[in-house]
Order: sequence, then C-alpha cells, then structure tokens
Amino acid sequence: MPDDPYVMWCRGELAEHFRLPYDLRIEVLDGVLAVLPALDDSGAGILLDVERAVESACSWRVLRQVKVDLAEIENGYIPDLAVVGREAGECRQMRETVRSGDLELAVEVTSSFNAENSRRPSLGGSKRATKWSGYARTGVPYYLLVDRDPRQPGVTLFGAPDKAEGAYEVLGEWKFGESVRLPEPFGVEIGTDAWRPWSA
Repeated sequence: MPDDPYVMWCRGELAEHFRLPYDLRIEVLDGVLAVLPALDDSGAGILLDVERAVESACSWRVLRQVKVDLAEIENGYIPDLAVVGREAGECRQMRETVRSGDLELAVEVTSSFNAENSRRPSLGGSKRATKWSGYARTGVPYYLLVDRDPRQPGVTLFGAPDKAEGAYEVLGEWKFGESVRLPEPFGVEIGTDAWRPWSA
C-alpha cells in the first residue's frame, strides 16, 4: 500500500485503492481492514425503526453510514447509524466525516459478516480490539448493539465508557419483541416486534 491505511481512509482513498464497488464499505480497526456489504432488508428495517424513534426526539440528527474518525486511536469506522446533536448534523453537510467527539450514540446491527467486529471482545479469547472497545476508548457516550445472531438475538445498550480500559457498562438488555428504552438524553422507546435474526 502506498501509505498507512488509516491515513488513506481519512483522505477517502482506501476504497478507491482497492477498487471497491459503491455498495461496500471499508473500515480501519486497529490496523486491520474490514470490508463489509450493506445490510439485508431485515437489517435495513431495524435501522429505519431506530432512526425514526431517535429523530422523533427533536434534539438529534441520525446519519446513515457516515465516516467517523476516531483520531485518538487512528481508527476509521462507518457505523450503521451515528446519532449527533442537530448542530453537529448540520455541520456534517460541509464535510464527509464526523469526529468521534460529535457522536452521542453509535448504532451497529450485526450480520454474519461483521458480528465479531461489533461485539465486545470475547472473554478468554483473542484480545483483539473491536468497534465496541474503540467507541469506548474514544469516549462515545452510548453504543447500541443490535445482535441478529440466530443463536443469541437481542439488543444491548452500553454506556458510561471507560476510556482507559476501552470498556462500557451494560445499561440495558432486551430480547427481540420487547421495547427498547433509550434513557435521557434520548428518552425514546423503540419497538422490536418486527426485528428478526439474520438468515443462515
């Protein structure tokens, strides 16, 4: 590669370097490149439900698949949804990337392609960083993980990030079919009756 992957990602050159089609996204996770396809229709429906609920609380702007620069740890993510304040959302229109400090809530919906990158690092297994730990290390206040794994489908809200440890506390856990309650500053409920695990 002609330059550091994170630097190329910041300049918007990484996808072009690999000649990726438009419907694929590329992220940099502690020096490892992850190329991911778009979510299937079921995953896209989940994103729409979350987006509608959060935007109903007028203080927030929800951005789909925007680049988030975690400069402190030289990582570049593209969360499924990035929730920012209205003002940061308006400023985003003038640039392609938002900073991790602008994020109030990152939302990731798993697929069979990205589940391990989105969850907390496995206990007793590899100590490899994940997006869960990356968001925590940069102080993103809340992380909503919708895990569609057929073996363990459910929703977890993480908060109270510990930047030094790169870890979150669990603030709430729900099964599909239950209402997800995002506390203040969001103060919204999200119905999950139509949410389904990914297809094998």
